[in-house]
Amino acid sequence: MSEDVATTPRGRAKASRRAALLTAAAALFAEHGFSRVSLEDLGAAAGISGPAVYRHFDSKQAVLAALLVGVSEELLAGGRKVVAAAASDAEALGSLIRFHVDFALSNPDVIRVQDRDLSSLLDADRHAVRALQRGYVELWVSVLERVHPAADAAALRIRAHATFGLINSTPHSARTQHDANTDDTRAILEQMALAGLG
Repeated sequence: MSEDVATTPRGRAKASRRAALLTAAAALFAEHGFSRVSLEDLGAAAGISGPAVYRHFDSKQAVLAALLVGVSEELLAGGRKVVAAAASDAEALGSLIRFHVDFALSNPDVIRVQDRDLSSLLDADRHAVRALQRGYVELWVSVLERVHPAADAAALRIRAHATFGLINSTPHSARTQHDANTDDTRAILEQMALAGLG
């Protein structure tokens, strides 16, 4: 969608419905799995008819691709932005940790869909997600190499992956506890990630 179209009332309404469909898809795919959700289910959850979904996406596969490729693009772009804004390498690492913790706590459904349904993507879309994810990992590794210049890059890559595992898995367990405090969870995750990468 062009920028001009997106600024018209009709364009904004269309963008809003598309975003609502992706939010509904994340929740439904996370709860039921990609294969058990229909376009009619998506439309109903977003407040539109099943056939109206085709105005935004060609197929259910296209919805999954938009969800997973889109979030991978956002992660890489957001990570690059926080690193570029940091005044030092240590600050860049702290900013990356805070950025990823915020992402994980805000998007637990998307993370669950990524973990379970990545294999349901078409090959080209799956390769696109993997390439974006590699770029995101290497962004972390490049910062870690500057913070720990004597460390082995392969070991730093393992640390980065372990940190993602810690951060990404926690929202699933934390949100099952009725008294879970997001601010407390965020602080604990940031402290543990920094300790693990330190």
